[in-house]
Amino acid sequence: MNPRGGFNTKLGFILAAAGSAVGLGNIWKFPIEVSEGGGAAFLLMYLFFCFILCFPVIVSEIAIGRKSNRNAIGSFQKLGFKKWSFIGKMGVLTGILILSFYSVVAGWVLGYVFEMIRGNFQIYESFYEYTNNVKYIMLYSFLFMFVTAFIVSKGIADGIEKASKILMPSLIFLMIILIIYALTLPNSLDGIKFYLIPDFSQINLNVAGSALGQAFFSLSLGMGMLITYGSYIDKDNNIVKSAALITLADVGIAFLAGLVIFPFIFSKGLAVEGGPGLIFTTLPQIFESLGETTGVLVGSTFFILLTFAALTSTVSLLEVPVSYVVDEYKISRKLSVWIIAFFIFILGIPSLLSHGEFLFFKNFITYLGSTKPVDFMSFIIHVSNDTLLPLGGFLITIFAAYIWKKENLLEEISIGNNNFKNSFVAKYISFSISFICPLILGSLFLITFLEKFFGISFI
Repeated sequence: MNPRGGFNTKLGFILAAAGSAVGLGNIWKFPIEVSEGGGAAFLLMYLFFCFILCFPVIVSEIAIGRKSNRNAIGSFQKLGFKKWSFIGKMGVLTGILILSFYSVVAGWVLGYVFEMIRGNFQIYESFYEYTNNVKYIMLYSFLFMFVTAFIVSKGIADGIEKASKILMPSLIFLMIILIIYALTLPNSLDGIKFYLIPDFSQINLNVAGSALGQAFFSLSLGMGMLITYGSYIDKDNNIVKSAALITLADVGIAFLAGLVIFPFIFSKGLAVEGGPGLIFTTLPQIFESLGETTGVLVGSTFFILLTFAALTSTVSLLEVPVSYVVDEYKISRKLSVWIIAFFIFILGIPSLLSHGEFLFFKNFITYLGSTKPVDFMSFIIHVSNDTLLPLGGFLITIFAAYIWKKENLLEEISIGNNNFKNSFVAKYISFSISFICPLILGSLFLITFLEKFFGISFI
């Protein structure tokens, strides 16, 4: 067993790693992207990019972590490339920034659980007043961060692994229940047709770019999360098999989300609204139309599902900086967890305040080439999700292929997988990590950076 602690079972690792990828983006952002991308045509491209582009990056991150047996920063130092540890530092920073705003959105979701239980479906009419209720949102965000910190403080096997073995099956069970119910609604099959029958004329560069971005971001690559989790597994773990199962789990949850959302939306003939409006304003209207008893049951179940999805991600996001502090500064896990969690909670307060009357955070910054100010939370999202994640992914592929050398990468992957070296998968990973991934991720970083901060569009 890993002296730093580790996963007791291979299943525990896969569920935890898959949980790190599964989050709010799978449940509500993915269906929005599908809708804007023309339905099933987007879905096919998303699946293609997940396995062609993201799979080799997942394998590389896990291999780096297992070989080094260290955190996201210490891994590069342990492998003998101290100067390249800046990738890990950037990854830790990215995770902290993401968790700072993610915990606020998770607080919104947790609050909606209680609103649905109360039968307060009319909250969709006052969503923006709801997000501006600082006292309650701060309480919900604090509760969510507290639960996250409590799980992480228990360690890998007794905390993260045990929680994942409960949360991930519960998440899938709740989604299946909602799918079965959604399919009983009138016109629900129209939603299924839109979702599963492709119109290939919808495929263009915009759709391809959106599918690529969604695939990479949904798997939370580029921040060292899987490097950290990889450092907690034993040498007999088949990295290729684990990476495939992690990818399948993440894709599967996103796919099931579409089977929930589109029958609901089409059953009422509603337009699919972008952004947070889908889950916080559109769906409560649908739940209200189901009748009080059914609406309370279905609505509260849906938001409990979202809470579970958010929790699987926040646990992993917190583990990245915690692992670094525990490894490098020899501070106890419990103390590290509570200090870092409190710091991130405080860091998230400006994001919490940016959706109301606090004009400083609401109109926080105006980018070059734009006249419209951006709120603080959006700014943090643009910096972390849209910029640092693809940059981190690009740099990790460069490191794996050309600095650590792909021969060493393939050697590590082959441990626990005797037939790997001469397989087609080995040849593909070698080629992809050397050429395809750096080219596409580098381009994705450059395009999103210039579009978000300078208003320069390439499509």
